[in-house]
Amino acid sequence: MSHLLYKKSFLFCSSLVILSVLTLLVMRCSAPQGQSTAKDKLELAGSRVGLTWQKNEQGWQVQRAQVAQGNSWLDAGIPSGEYTLLYSPAKPDSTPVKIMHNGKEVNFPEPDFKYIRPTWLKATSPVAMNTAGEAFHFFPANGQAGANKQVTFTHETPVAAVQANWSLDDKYPSDVVVQLTLTAKKDGYFSLATPTLASLEQKALAWGILPGYFQGKELQKNFVLAYAYGQGIPDKPVVVRERTATTLSPILSSAAGVTMAVIANPGVGRDPWEKDHNTHKLWQLGLSLMNRKSELTPTLYHPVLGEKGSRLQAGEKITYGFRYTLQAADWFTVYKHAIYDIYRFSDFLALKKTKQSLTDRLLAMHRYVINDKTSLWNVEDFEGAKIGAQSYLGGVVGSDKDAMKNSDYGAMWMLASATDDPILQKTRLPFARNFKLKQQEIAPGFFQGAAVGQYYLAKSKRFTEEWGSHVEPISLTYYTMLDLGNILLFNPQDKELRERLRLGAERLLTWQKPAGNWEVAYDRNTKQPVYTDLTDLRPTFYGLIVAYRMLGDQKYLDAAVRGADWFIQNAVRKAHFTGVCGDVRFVNDFATGQSAQALLDLFDITKEERFKTSAIEAARIYTASIYTHPIPTTQTKLVKGEERKDWQISQVGLSFEHGGAIGSATGNGPIPLASHAGLFLRISQLTGEPLYRDMARAAALGRDAFVNPQTSVASYYWRTMDAGSGPFPHHAWWQIGWITDYLLSEASLRSGNKISFPRGFITPKVGPHQSYGFAPGTIFNQKANLVLHDGLVNAGNPNVDYISALAPDKNRLYIAFLNNQAESVSIQPQLNAGKLILNKKVNFKAASVITPSGETNTLANPQNISLQIPAFSLSVLALDFETVK
Repeated sequence: MSHLLYKKSFLFCSSLVILSVLTLLVMRCSAPQGQSTAKDKLELAGSRVGLTWQKNEQGWQVQRAQVAQGNSWLDAGIPSGEYTLLYSPAKPDSTPVKIMHNGKEVNFPEPDFKYIRPTWLKATSPVAMNTAGEAFHFFPANGQAGANKQVTFTHETPVAAVQANWSLDDKYPSDVVVQLTLTAKKDGYFSLATPTLASLEQKALAWGILPGYFQGKELQKNFVLAYAYGQGIPDKPVVVRERTATTLSPILSSAAGVTMAVIANPGVGRDPWEKDHNTHKLWQLGLSLMNRKSELTPTLYHPVLGEKGSRLQAGEKITYGFRYTLQAADWFTVYKHAIYDIYRFSDFLALKKTKQSLTDRLLAMHRYVINDKTSLWNVEDFEGAKIGAQSYLGGVVGSDKDAMKNSDYGAMWMLASATDDPILQKTRLPFARNFKLKQQEIAPGFFQGAAVGQYYLAKSKRFTEEWGSHVEPISLTYYTMLDLGNILLFNPQDKELRERLRLGAERLLTWQKPAGNWEVAYDRNTKQPVYTDLTDLRPTFYGLIVAYRMLGDQKYLDAAVRGADWFIQNAVRKAHFTGVCGDVRFVNDFATGQSAQALLDLFDITKEERFKTSAIEAARIYTASIYTHPIPTTQTKLVKGEERKDWQISQVGLSFEHGGAIGSATGNGPIPLASHAGLFLRISQLTGEPLYRDMARAAALGRDAFVNPQTSVASYYWRTMDAGSGPFPHHAWWQIGWITDYLLSEASLRSGNKISFPRGFITPKVGPHQSYGFAPGTIFNQKANLVLHDGLVNAGNPNVDYISALAPDKNRLYIAFLNNQAESVSIQPQLNAGKLILNKKVNFKAASVITPSGETNTLANPQNISLQIPAFSLSVLALDFETVK
């Protein structure tokens, strides 16, 4: 009998347990709106996020941090709720922390790298390495539910009192908004970290990114590779500066499919130009993918210990706000949320207006490059030939202010063709061609076919690399294959150049390893590999694509595919890249964007889907090289005594040369040279993703504040504003190249590819823009050749650019007008037929307008034209003409 009673009692209790579990599951799956409270429990529960705190002997701890996925809930990680406060009675020490690897101290970078060594030493200070000050870790002692779905926690430490207000965001249901307040109880320096909402175990990490610094799928045990080169997540809780953090949001994704980010409120980070001076280097916000205890969790620090605003007297307060975003989505979705919803990236395009159109800049830079004096053009005698190039007054090892360089051969030949300019054709191209021939090693041996150096030193009559005595396989790709290939597109019958191209291709084949990759560099004297601590995670394989397109040998395509497959596996899929700037020891740079175009070009040839998907992935990663903060405004600021609106000098939309812990952007800011703009439009066309399109336009349009009014050449670095080319006069060619690529890519995008021109090869070395004009394109199924004639067209509005092209088989001129504003515009363009064909009189006899859909409307009077162009759209004018004897 007792046995039966026990059995019934057991079944009854079991039923109660099952019922209780089911009840809890139902409650969890239908998380109630708002917050609930009990004596030892607090909750914020919304439609997409659920947070629960439980009080125990340590304080209020997060018991549940979950994200909705359909009708189920996923854990964001290991719940915590721990707070961290840093305190130092005196300003923290700045002596660099020793970096160890495999039991040995790392001496990085070598003393010869004078540009980046001081920056690295600052980047490894105790504050940056998160070892400075005393850390107070705590769970809040007090917590209560408040009005308006808010939960408040307070806590007292020996040095400060902390209050945290938590609430759900009604507009963005995946966000939890937090405001922290610190009240000092002692004099000293303070820094308050965002609480650890939840953390990830290393094995649960699927992806992490601190935009502008580093990214990857795992922790990188080699600290230098992670912190200096962005190859993986550092295994130390480094705190980075916002000056090269392109989006103020550290992001982590788990293997369970949950992405967790913390986003600083606008205004918490530094303003790079306060009122009337450069404040780019201020450090007001620290960012990390770890907390002080090295747990993986997105973390912010404000103020930064020892920096502006961190010194407080007893009784003084600091308040700042941020938000957690928790989504069952990939990192890119959360990243876009920070960019668009919090930092209002789209609003920037509505502010943009320009004083000088991009087309007008092309025409003005044409005048600049044919002026020997302003463009610093030189012709030198070298080994029986006259070689021509522009002065380069930047840092080159061995230079005595006598370095010379040509930058964009594709742009040189393109402009000469489009303008039909005899000055370019007779006084520039022949000597630039000679320069290219002399730049290549032709003597038999280890370096035969390779470029012997980017620069020519006129006084010592020798070619040299930028930094160090070495030869890089990617320099062979750049300064032999790409440049020769771009010239051959315009002059395919040049037998000498074809043989030189083949010589380079054979050397690239010889140097290629069985796996498909290459060394970073070889010592010029010993012929042994150098920089062996690095891997050539650059698109070196692209040179073989050039060789295949121009020479047709299948072995070159096979080798390019092998190189690209290795690159996809070791660079793109790991998000590990190296750069091409020797003076900063090849830290990752615009070669990442270039690799996306390289893979796209390989896809165009092979139609192999993996090359397209990898190109898109590389481009996605490269978006993290674009600044998205602070929010541009109409506030008036002073630049060299001249009034500018804040949006005019904004860093938003600009990319950097190289960012991270030691790149040039740490001191100089981003660069107005937007080589990536055309690529981003192409990626936007492929994917339908508007971020690429918007980033391209943000970079390209309305940048008068960086354009020198005398030359129309933009400065290279943001820091120099409109000072012009400075020591880099050859940069005008790069600007001609990227602007043309951007305008033609916009025409293709806006016309649904009904306006399309064949693309040439990538330029060395600033990014993925490509050459045009070597073959006819199509405008609404009609063949046309690009032309650019000064004085032919006046759009009448600097916010409207244009592209002009001539039909090769009939007397017809096409002009595609591009409205680059977020509102419709009306223009009455003025045309000068006398500028159409050199030494011929021309009359326009008929005109019609073609809409983006292809609809054609005949105009009554070709001499009186009025066009209405919608926001960010185009209108094509077709003009039939006759020549008059």
